[in-house]
Amino acid sequence: MFFINKTDRAGADFQRVLQEIIKELKAPAIPLFAPEENVKDPNSVSLFSSDLLSDSNIKLKELALEALAEKDEEILEKYLAGELLTWKSIKNKVAILSHKQRLIPLYTGVAKLGYGIEALLDGVIDFLPEAANNLQGELSGLVFKLDHDKILGKVAHIRLFSGRIKTRDTILNYSQQKEEKIAQIKKVYTDKMIDSGEIHAGDIGIVTGLQSVQAGDILGSPALVPLVVPLQKPVLTVQIKAIIENQYAELAEALHVLNTEDPLLDFSWYKDDREMHLKLMGAVQIEILKSVLEQRFGIETEFADPTVIYKETPAGNGEGYVEYTMPKPCWAVMQFKVEPGIQGSGINYSSEVGVNDIHRKYQNEIKDTIPKALIQGIKGWEVTDIKVTMIAGEDHEIHSRPGDFILATPMGILRALEKSGTKLLEPVYKFVINAPEEYLGKIVGDLTKMRATFESPEFENESFNLKGTVPVSSSLKYHIRLSSITSGKGRLRMQFDGYEYCPEEHGNTREYKGVNPLNSSQWILHKRGAFKANDRKF
Repeated sequence: MFFINKTDRAGADFQRVLQEIIKELKAPAIPLFAPEENVKDPNSVSLFSSDLLSDSNIKLKELALEALAEKDEEILEKYLAGELLTWKSIKNKVAILSHKQRLIPLYTGVAKLGYGIEALLDGVIDFLPEAANNLQGELSGLVFKLDHDKILGKVAHIRLFSGRIKTRDTILNYSQQKEEKIAQIKKVYTDKMIDSGEIHAGDIGIVTGLQSVQAGDILGSPALVPLVVPLQKPVLTVQIKAIIENQYAELAEALHVLNTEDPLLDFSWYKDDREMHLKLMGAVQIEILKSVLEQRFGIETEFADPTVIYKETPAGNGEGYVEYTMPKPCWAVMQFKVEPGIQGSGINYSSEVGVNDIHRKYQNEIKDTIPKALIQGIKGWEVTDIKVTMIAGEDHEIHSRPGDFILATPMGILRALEKSGTKLLEPVYKFVINAPEEYLGKIVGDLTKMRATFESPEFENESFNLKGTVPVSSSLKYHIRLSSITSGKGRLRMQFDGYEYCPEEHGNTREYKGVNPLNSSQWILHKRGAFKANDRKF
């Protein structure tokens, strides 16, 4: 459903926004309400159940009927015959088509004043399909949000798609392959949490007791949980410190809690360097985190300037040999070959070594360790678009132990990357700019300096649309610049579009965080527990 908000603002143009939704989003929107014109209170008026329509709203009604007729033959026949269509018949057709995702009901109003909200809520009942009432089915649910309550502590917001949950039930966290016991179950009514004792298929509820749960975890079976598409991608990393030094450990604990609530923060704590790092979407998030840490945890913090998150990929082919046979008991011998992968392919691993040379259980350890070994490359960034092949190796019937190959794999991989060298990849945004024609020259000049690539502009009504891609590093504050040069008349829409090769002079390398597997003696001592520099474990 669409809701066009803030129609009381000066210059608000409902019909223009409607046309942009249809054109730019390719959305089959059907307007059911429109702003009421020439009244003191900017309420919304039904296009079908009201006879008090202005000329412009009558045109909108015709547009809505045409959208409906395109999707339904019965409506089309009646429309062409000039028959009067009742609101009840139209509503029934819209409900059927919206359930099939062939039409999207569109509403309007002023949310902060309550205008149009009652109609919108009625639309939720009329046009959205009811949740399946599969009470007897296998438990299947999604943790879509984590929160903190002053009394209850950690609370998980859950949507159930199948089955039911009762207080004191033990349930499986499928994502973590761990069973935990439900302590309390509540539902939210207005702004209050009410004891429930049970939630079932179709419900949204709040549960306590799941201490290790994270946002996005699946409870029970994943079979009925819809595919969750991430809407955002962190492109910045930032170091955070407690202003009061003795709150260092408290800050680490607070960030761990926030990370469970929002895993995209990807909290990293490098104890040896006394550094804590987070991944962010943008600078505004820093102000939000500062406020949360101060108000909820009582910790005042300072953030370093954020850095763009780069990645690495092999510059060529390279081989790395590792022989971990001392101090005994241990035995893990391997030789890896690394090669550049296809852009966007991620990590591809294969083994040419038979199980007679390295036992199957050890080969499984190697396979599971490869992605973790590539979290940092020789330039300090995650390695991707890489093909890794184990081309030789051996275990020992007496001396090989579980964990030997986990310890040795990063050493061999980093040595191979050292031989191949790596290239930097940088994140890029896909952008669309709309502005008056007079500003095209300045905007193109700016984009060229920012290393952007773009298509030929499209002109319409003395304005232009310009599409292209631009590196994140050069465009972090471009919305401010665009607003300035166009006197607020320019519009910028950006969306993460993946990673592309970055010229060395524009990239940024960093030191390896924690113990580097290329420092063999220190790495072995660290992994065997004699040198604890950080919490990274494979």
